Amino acid sequence: MGRMDIDTVLVPVDGSEESVRAMEVAVAVADRYGALVHALYVLDRPDRDRTEQMMVAAHAVAGDVPLTHSVAYGFSTSHLTTHPGSVVLDTAEDVSADFLVIPRDRPADLLGKAAGYVLQFAPQPVLAV
Repeated sequence: MGRMDIDTVLVPVDGSEESVRAMEVAVAVADRYGALVHALYVLDRPDRDRTEQMMVAAHAVAGDVPLTHSVAYGFSTSHLTTHPGSVVLDTAEDVSADFLVIPRDRPADLLGKAAGYVLQFAPQPVLAV
């Protein structure tokens, strides 16, 4: 069995314990493959303080693994088709992610809603933790 080529691991986070665990797994995968991690901060509304807190936490978990990040809103009042899962997949395409790690233990929250969608429609390998 050959080694996978992974350059970018995408992990959506929201500051929850589950997303911190997903970040830890994404960092481990990236470290194993010499890849970088792209943390996608998925929010339900603009919140600069929360975004900054998530950035600090992500950098603490990443350690020496290269880390990039972006922010996206999981819902839109102007685009009814915007879904947290589509936001994750659109970002995966934008950053050319080769592998996705997504938290899935909280089905009622934003990332929980994204997990099923991502597992069903992602063209990349997905690890749900």
